Amino acid sequence: MKKLNWGMVGGGEGSQIGPAHRLGAQADGNFVLAAGALDIDAEKGKAYAQSLGVASDRAYANWQEMLDGESAREDRVDLVTVATPNSTHFEITKAFLEAGFNVLCEKPMTMTVEEGEELVRVTEKSGKVCAVNYCYSAYPMVREMRQMVASGQIGKIRLVVANFSHGHHGDATDADNPRVRWRYDPVMAGVSGQFADCGIHAMHMASFVTGDEVESLSADFASTIPSRELEDDAMVNFRMSGGTVGRLWTSSVAIGRQHGFDIQVFGETGGLRWASEQPNQVYFTPVGGRMQIMEKGESGLSDEASRLSRVAIAHPEGFPLAVANIYVDLAAVIRGQTAGALPLAQDGLRSMAAVYAAVASANNAGEWVDARPPMFQT
Repeated sequence: MKKLNWGMVGGGEGSQIGPAHRLGAQADGNFVLAAGALDIDAEKGKAYAQSLGVASDRAYANWQEMLDGESAREDRVDLVTVATPNSTHFEITKAFLEAGFNVLCEKPMTMTVEEGEELVRVTEKSGKVCAVNYCYSAYPMVREMRQMVASGQIGKIRLVVANFSHGHHGDATDADNPRVRWRYDPVMAGVSGQFADCGIHAMHMASFVTGDEVESLSADFASTIPSRELEDDAMVNFRMSGGTVGRLWTSSVAIGRQHGFDIQVFGETGGLRWASEQPNQVYFTPVGGRMQIMEKGESGLSDEASRLSRVAIAHPEGFPLAVANIYVDLAAVIRGQTAGALPLAQDGLRSMAAVYAAVASANNAGEWVDARPPMFQT
């Protein structure tokens, strides 16, 4: 099968997320890196793109030049990944969608709810794919949990508990480090710090696994390091449209925790637990029974989990392979084939609406507020 042409905006040399995208997109032979505007420094970005095998005439100085250049080509890229600073996601994603390109945008998709709603409308009008890189939802055993819930194996869901907490920003003496400081600066990060950075991954996961949407929430934010304007710790209670109760904790000052992303789902007849630090396993406990450890790669798993398992049983699935699974589903959609549960613009919009709702709630002593985007409230 012919490879699809792929382009990147951002994600250049030294980027945290760029290598995961390049490994993920090309892991299965679906995409080839054909174009890129990889760095705000034009010459540095062009040179790095060429070092990755991009032809000199498709190593662009900036995203506007890439948009013009690729729009004029018969062999234009089939997919554009936007891996730039948060505040630029909306403008770049909108421009490429309007020009008829499929887009994978890093999270958060936008900085405001209004921008999110606009991207949903633009996507619907363009007929193209606008996906959001909620890559944790693409781990095989997360897909297994989703399948178990959807098939009723643990009954009606009563409670979901999600957590994304780490301690890597817990050193007050390092608070002025530029790599840390921007995350708590409203000019750079927007209205929310830790919740918008990590908490929305956990909230998206709660909706993804349960197949339900967050309807209302109550939040408590804290800036435990006084120099920070935005929160570095948050507790969010939420209610879902199907009646499920949700609890979410996210923190960047939980010293001793590394990548503390996990989710527990409790139904009428059983419970499930998955943790990103042990991504190969799902812990399943049927009511009145013993806990079982379900292992990636073993027989008897759903087709959705088996389809996305890459390496032999007992060998770990890595983060880049979770990103790769997003690209597997994107390639299928672009080719008109059946794909899995791809996080789309609507998911990015719901996340931003939840961020603004949580900020409003936290600023009003935890008042319960509607967490749905206005366009989904009717």
